[in-house]
Amino acid sequence: MIIPARFNGPPGSGNGGYTAGLVAGLVPGAGAVEVTLRVPPPLDTALSVVREAETLQVYDGSRLVAEALPVDPFETAVPPVSFEAATRASESYAGFAEHPFPTCFVCGPDREPGDGLRVFPGSVAGGGTAAPWRVPDEVSPAMVWACLDCPGGWAIITPGRPYVMGRMAARVAALPRPGDACVVVGAAVAVRGRKADVHSTLYGPDGTPLATARATWIAVPPT
Repeated sequence: MIIPARFNGPPGSGNGGYTAGLVAGLVPGAGAVEVTLRVPPPLDTALSVVREAETLQVYDGSRLVAEALPVDPFETAVPPVSFEAATRASESYAGFAEHPFPTCFVCGPDREPGDGLRVFPGSVAGGGTAAPWRVPDEVSPAMVWACLDCPGGWAIITPGRPYVMGRMAARVAALPRPGDACVVVGAAVAVRGRKADVHSTLYGPDGTPLATARATWIAVPPT
């Protein structure tokens, strides 16, 4: 497998959600899949895939990049908000003022429309984040994993305290259609030292939950 350079998170490495979604797509017949990233995923690099029983591993040469395995179905749905409320929340997205990785494929404000997803999760009443998402033409399961990624992270990211995604499990019930006006929401569950557990959910235009995820993010030194 190859992660094209366009799908970066931090500079020079793959976006965690998109990478996890690509890896999860290699797990045959699985509904929910959990992916653990062991190192920053390299871009534009041919990675090898090894299957052993139910576990799938991705290597860059001899270096383990990611591991994936099917997991039991789980329910982590974050309560929905309306598209209008998500749009208002997005206007106060903290990443507009300070962003640790402003060229992130998913939530980077420096990405042009049509290039990045431009999912800008702002805070909502009661805690958590919400963002509108106009689904691009190239929608895929990996793209849905990407969309689920950053809204959870921005539930715990604070100024001067950047995080990166280390582990993510997701269940994609259905893909949205190109052009759909969707809403993605995120919420913090627990913070344990440098680690934070977050949940996120993608809702379709009619309020149907299309995909849900749980993830562990890890605090890193400011760049």
